[in-house]
Amino acid sequence: MTEGHHFNNISLGGRGGGNPGQFKLYSGGLAWKKQGGGKIIEVDKADITSVTWMKIPKSYQLSVGTRDGLCYRFFGFREQDVSGLTNFIQKSTGITPEEKQLSISGHNWGGVAINGNMLCFNVGSKEAFEVSLADVSQSQMQGKTDVVLEFHVDDTTGANEKDSLMDLSFHVPTSNTQFVGDEHRTSAQMLWQAISVQIDGGGSSETAVATFDGIAILTPRGRYSVELHQSFLRLQGQANDFKIQYSSILRLFVLPKSHNPHTFVVITLDPPIRKGQTLYPHIVIQFETETVVERELTLSEEVLAEKYKDRLESSYRGLIHEVFSMVLRGLSGAKVTRPSTFRSCQDGYAVKSSLKAEDGLLYPLEKGFFFLPKPPTLIPHEEIEYVEFERHGAGGASISSHYFDLLVKLKNDQEHLFRNIQRNEYHNLFNFISGKHIKILNLGDGQGRAGGVTAVLQSTDDDSVDPHLERIKNQAGNEESDEEDEDFVADKDDSGSPTDDSDEDGSDASLTGGEKESSKKEASSSKPPVKKKQKSVPDEGSQKKKPKKKKDPNAPKRAIAPFMYFSKAERANIKSSNPELATTEIAKKLGERWQKMSAEERQPYIEQSQVDKQRYAEESAAYRGATTQQGSGDGSE
Repeated sequence: MTEGHHFNNISLGGRGGGNPGQFKLYSGGLAWKKQGGGKIIEVDKADITSVTWMKIPKSYQLSVGTRDGLCYRFFGFREQDVSGLTNFIQKSTGITPEEKQLSISGHNWGGVAINGNMLCFNVGSKEAFEVSLADVSQSQMQGKTDVVLEFHVDDTTGANEKDSLMDLSFHVPTSNTQFVGDEHRTSAQMLWQAISVQIDGGGSSETAVATFDGIAILTPRGRYSVELHQSFLRLQGQANDFKIQYSSILRLFVLPKSHNPHTFVVITLDPPIRKGQTLYPHIVIQFETETVVERELTLSEEVLAEKYKDRLESSYRGLIHEVFSMVLRGLSGAKVTRPSTFRSCQDGYAVKSSLKAEDGLLYPLEKGFFFLPKPPTLIPHEEIEYVEFERHGAGGASISSHYFDLLVKLKNDQEHLFRNIQRNEYHNLFNFISGKHIKILNLGDGQGRAGGVTAVLQSTDDDSVDPHLERIKNQAGNEESDEEDEDFVADKDDSGSPTDDSDEDGSDASLTGGEKESSKKEASSSKPPVKKKQKSVPDEGSQKKKPKKKKDPNAPKRAIAPFMYFSKAERANIKSSNPELATTEIAKKLGERWQKMSAEERQPYIEQSQVDKQRYAEESAAYRGATTQQGSGDGSE
């Protein structure tokens, strides 16, 4: 591939919007890879049947037709790129690229051309628009002169697409000369039949190759009837109907749940399916592991021999998740990923953990980590910058010593924190991650905080000392000795230590803590602690403690910071576009947006805050003056 042309920021067009990526044209064909990883499209030069150029707004579009009837559209090319690419394509493939013109007249009458699975509407010699018949769910006649195409609303789509094409209607007069009717069929029926031949499902007449009824799907949640067709799969539920092209399937995952009667089968998509405003890049199916099924495929021997040779058999019998994955793999051509060599301490394929307050399983795979079932999160190894083992943040020494957290930092600065992993899983996880040559941030040298955490996790003794806790104890011991605590007697003027700043309920809590402290001191000190004197400290301190000063309801309200004005203005927008986010996640997004804003973008909120500061200063001056006059009046009386 030394000879060829390379371009960045070339987008792949389609119903799901434009996805930017890298485009490569070489002597053997062409390739396109989505930015940030994901979908890769490769077309061998022997499979290319047509190449066309079109001038579109702001750039040029390159359309490539294949033997399979597919048409790929790449746009983002400059005018100076056209001549060089045209000569290279003609030299390497022997195909002379044609040039099409885009119709901008706004006319809604013209002719229809069907090329493979693409339907083009032409006004004269110019193209007005084109649609992929693979996105059509069904076609039907409306009256005698109209043909209606219905598109799947919940089909695979892009994240940037706000509006979806739902239906398209063609009016075909009986005098049409392109589709000539006869005494039994009108011109519209001739067009409808021509379209139905190309549509996946043949106008909804194609039977499914295999069907699995009553399947439990965790995301999107519900029970669906799963139909596997020759070029797409359909999920039919009570309220939703998804049609997913096999070209959108990136990979299949078959992941058993350890010591559990269920197995996950995950279908990874690019682009994802959409339900409302929520995108689902992973379809998580849960099968009962021990269920045995038998399926006869509704494919003729000729089709099996010609199209699916060495990929499908005429019938299958076995465990339901194996039958489903084998049939889907044969039809779609997607690769299947199974559990890696990793084994947990209980000889399982995953470790229990939690992500975003959701409990689940973390699967360490050969090329990534996969958290299931909700939210399904796939992290490829190549996108990881480093991992960090962290001591469990909440709780006392007993909790911290039995659990740990795993922080995964990605190269795009995104972080995933997997919490509540059992401590006895540390060695297996550490060895697996080290074997994949992933950077572990806090290996340390045994002296700092990182080294202390690693030392605790590496220890196999459940009662081993936590160095962080011991450091706190030593710092406290340097300030006051045990003997000084035992002989300490509170004076009447003593208002209590800072830790005793609590109400009566808090005093009971501190008393319980004092009894626990005393039991520890009995083991290390020769003198028994004077418990009566210790009990008297919080009691006398709480009696002498000064009551909190009540806030004057007439006092002016403090000024609001610029960020708070920004939060008030943008919180509703984020909530409406991301209804599934919790309050804390919304606040985090607001903070991230504020940090990325320029000084000019912040200026309106800063001005609002300055006006409010001026208001607060004036009200405070008036309030202090009124308070002074009232105080002097009370003194004279």
